Amino acid sequence: MPKSKERCQEIREEMRNTILQKSLLYFARNGFAGTKISDLSKNIGIGQGTIYVYFESKEELFQEILKIADSNEILNKMKLLTAMPISAKKKLRMLSETVLNRLEEDETFAAMIALNTQILLEKNEAYSSEETTYQTKLYNYTSKIIEQGQKEKSMVDGSSMKLADYYWGVVYLYSLKRLFTSEYEMISVDDLERTVLKG
Repeated sequence: MPKSKERCQEIREEMRNTILQKSLLYFARNGFAGTKISDLSKNIGIGQGTIYVYFESKEELFQEILKIADSNEILNKMKLLTAMPISAKKKLRMLSETVLNRLEEDETFAAMIALNTQILLEKNEAYSSEETTYQTKLYNYTSKIIEQGQKEKSMVDGSSMKLADYYWGVVYLYSLKRLFTSEYEMISVDDLERTVLKG
């Protein structure tokens, strides 16, 4: 019995989502420049042509992955967090707890953090910003929290963007550990917060 039109569409959506999720992990581990569609398709367990049925090029696939990384729930939480009428120190604690818990529980989240950082590091015109390298929302929201903390005298002085860089640099390191090693000790919330908190 032939499949219904609706079931065929469901199958297409399932395959597209599988490609996106597995590609996210693969790009996070190998970077944009280090990813070949032929290797990626072997890693996913599908034919190379199947990827091209859903995405015209590696660049298009990567752009779709960036949309996933850019719209994840941590960004939504950070947006809400920056607007909350609480101290920056409390905001930082909530952010740090959320980030470290997600890193421990979710390999995809670790991949999103790694990928977001790679965007800052790699210089490929196909997807890099022409503006400052600090255009990721993660850095911008963190910078706002740090600026508030500096006004409240709870966070160290200096460029809020550089401090956001230090903070997310530590998170990036532990994201890589999560992706590449089977045994590692997760950093504590207190240790992570030392990157920006006073004394």
